[in-house]
Amino acid sequence: KLDPVIVPGGGGGMLSGCCLAAKGLDPMIRIFGAEPLGADDAARSFKGGKLLEQTAPNTIADGLRTGLGDLTWPVIRDMVEDIITVTEEEIVAAMRLVYMRMKIVIEPSAAVGVAVALSERFRSLKGIERVGVVICGGNTDLDAFPWVVK
Repeated sequence: KLDPVIVPGGGGGMLSGCCLAAKGLDPMIRIFGAEPLGADDAARSFKGGKLLEQTAPNTIADGLRTGLGDLTWPVIRDMVEDIITVTEEEIVAAMRLVYMRMKIVIEPSAAVGVAVALSERFRSLKGIERVGVVICGGNTDLDAFPWVVK
């Protein structure tokens, strides 16, 4: 049994689908969206209470540059507890940590959820012991990793 699940945002399809699945299994589960600060339309929409457009996304997490959709927004608005943003530096650090500790190469978009789990904002939340993080995507270009010397 998980306390919360952290799911990367992007267009909201995976986040809204995970909301419906997780809440269907456990209506009390806490769900957090994860988003890069440089592509934060979901976080801004969530805080503002209305769907806002994605404007000039700028992030290494290319899979999360898309904006929320009309169909995904109501599910996210109603089922997500909060959407937490992370910096590019936090994303890169999460990618490195997963590789160094788990020997798994993940794309930047997947690292956003890991970065949220490691963030002080998330770690300061009460009632969280067993955390699930959705590791998504397969858009990994090893030559484009931020620590590769060219």
